[in-house]
Amino acid sequence: MGGDRKSEAPNNRQYVRFYGDEAAQEALRSSLGRPKSWPRTGAFAVALVQDGGLATASVGAPLEADYEIGSVSKGLTGFLYTDALHRGELDSGTTLGDLLPLEGSESAGVSLESITRHASGLPRLPASQATFRRTVALWRRGANPYGETLEDLLAQARQTRLLSPKPRYSNFGFELLGHAIAAGARTTYRDLMAHRIAGPLGLHSLYAPSFPDELRQTALRGRSRAGRIVEPWTGEALAPAGGWRASIQDMGILARALLQGTAPGSAALNPVAQFAGPAARIGIAWLSLDVKGRTVTWHNGATGGFRSWVGLDREAGTAVVLLSATASPLDRHGFRLLLNLPGRVDHRRNRKA
Repeated sequence: MGGDRKSEAPNNRQYVRFYGDEAAQEALRSSLGRPKSWPRTGAFAVALVQDGGLATASVGAPLEADYEIGSVSKGLTGFLYTDALHRGELDSGTTLGDLLPLEGSESAGVSLESITRHASGLPRLPASQATFRRTVALWRRGANPYGETLEDLLAQARQTRLLSPKPRYSNFGFELLGHAIAAGARTTYRDLMAHRIAGPLGLHSLYAPSFPDELRQTALRGRSRAGRIVEPWTGEALAPAGGWRASIQDMGILARALLQGTAPGSAALNPVAQFAGPAARIGIAWLSLDVKGRTVTWHNGATGGFRSWVGLDREAGTAVVLLSATASPLDRHGFRLLLNLPGRVDHRRNRKA
């Protein structure tokens, strides 16, 4: 484990403190670019998995700080779905109406399997959520655009009209999916995650607050790209689609367990269908993309003040996790770090000159 380090950016008297392993700190520096662009506000963190080892580093906040992971939460819900299939609590024909009180609604006939591939016909967000008004409030005041209870979510589902069942990314669908899986196990969604994923893997920082007063002392405040603090995205309904928080250490532990096949429901990573064109394939929420001769399995996340990226090269046995407490995109940094991380197979040897 490398020591903590302070670095001074040119023309700036503020010191930026780095935490964690030296190798991971260097990877984080390469992601942040030139010293003058290092964060004055917010925080960034990276986890690298290679040869079974895990290295983590952060800047602007200690390693134990927790971040909103946004839509990477859908990936966690995918693990619960696959695990429930293995336990026999669900099957490929199980519908929302089999598990949730949605009698007489179009949503009742939607299969859970179709939701996992974003092909259910459910909209991205329900019309009754007043999406435009909430988006304006987010832009102007940094307000949380979510916050519904489970009962609110079910009321929205009863009123929803289905669209054509073509691939269509749906936060709404994954909210319903997670709570349906929990209903099939006769528990709540948060308790199911605690008992089947977080507990077995020792992910003590993983939690999904329903209200702001449930945030832990380790919780970071997110910032917009302009540097303005935004409200935390909390809500009981939101959790399965975008409400989880975690530290970089625990996200690294999860990525390592996925590579090792020891994470419950890790078969969710396996592609089962094409998604949005021939280049991308989807498993249970997780996307697989061929990049420069390598197959990357990945998911990203975005909230009002956070970004996240998790990518795995399962053949090489490598993984990268990036977390940010700002709204600046991370995808290109994540792909670049993963493709440059040596693993069991040196794919570059197989490239044409």
